[in-house]
Amino acid sequence: MQMLCSLCGEVHVGHPPHKIRTCDVKGSPSSKEHSWVKGGVEHVLPLVESFHLYDRIGRAVSHNEMLEVDRIPAIVELCVQAGFDIPEYPTRRRTFPVYCVAGRIIDFEKRFPKEMSLGADIEAHGFWYKKKKLNEDTNSMVMHSDNIQAIAVLGMKAWEKMCIGASKLMEKYPVQTCGYCPEVQVGPKGHRVRNCQAFKHQMRDGQHAWQKATINDLAPPVCVYHIRDQQATKPLVNELKRYYGMLPAVVELFAQAGAPVGKNYASMMREDVVIPEIDEEKWVV
Repeated sequence: MQMLCSLCGEVHVGHPPHKIRTCDVKGSPSSKEHSWVKGGVEHVLPLVESFHLYDRIGRAVSHNEMLEVDRIPAIVELCVQAGFDIPEYPTRRRTFPVYCVAGRIIDFEKRFPKEMSLGADIEAHGFWYKKKKLNEDTNSMVMHSDNIQAIAVLGMKAWEKMCIGASKLMEKYPVQTCGYCPEVQVGPKGHRVRNCQAFKHQMRDGQHAWQKATINDLAPPVCVYHIRDQQATKPLVNELKRYYGMLPAVVELFAQAGAPVGKNYASMMREDVVIPEIDEEKWVV
């Protein structure tokens, strides 16, 4: 079960929720205890969106186009720019290489005849107004199985495969992120939409400060406290919080369902640390 603090937005995977007093936002109680409500998938695996580009080396999306250009999951946009075709999100594929010389883009398709046309039904601008058709095969992810552990194992493998694959794609197809806010734009340059709401954004007129992104910007991990087997029936307490490990929420969700956790998360889980009883912890210096 995914739990969400209605005040600060902290996430907890499991039941009962922890009693660690870390809620320190405006409106939180003086005890700093969380106000837990039921959460959803979007809290465990937050969705990061990016503007879909018809031409990845064309001009950047302007501020006036922010409501006209489709925003799709950034991981999907990365796959589209890397070569995966989605009919409702067309993109330009070039048959000749493009070079950047002294900051100037040289497009050889303008100097040589094209082997294939772009198609009469594709326009460089305004394609986002076309009605999208949902693929019945991918409209919903339905697991026809009652084995929760098997589903968790498949989910853990898919998560690791996605992270590894996205990291490899980002080595060739760059992704930009704002240095002030979590905004992400897939492509060699960022957009010009002035929607940055970070600290002192008025001084920048809402413009973003673009820099190279990492996999954590594309798929931000929401870290939660790790629940061991012997802790499954009792909540984590504030007095022992320094002994608890943490995991990305999606990994913790699969782990509690029975999926094995990879060795790369061993240091975060801290399962080699013995958790004392509360009366024992008082004597620890």
